[in-house]
Amino acid sequence: MQQITYLTDRQIAERYGVSRCTPWRWAKAGDFPKPVHLSAGCTRWRADDIRLWEEKTRE
Repeated sequence: MQQITYLTDRQIAERYGVSRCTPWRWAKAGDFPKPVHLSAGCTRWRADDIRLWEEKTRE
C-alpha cells in the first residue's frame, strides 16, 4: 500500500517562493489543486496532486 504524502501551505510557499496565502488564492481561483481537509484545523495538499499540476503547467 502506498503512503499518501501531504504538504502544508508553508511547504508549498517555500517550494514556489511565494507567500503562504498564495496557494490558497490559486486553489480558490481554480488554477491549483484543492486542499484536503484532514480534520478540524488541519488542511493539506496531496503531494501527488501537486506533482500532477506541475507536470501540466510545464506542457
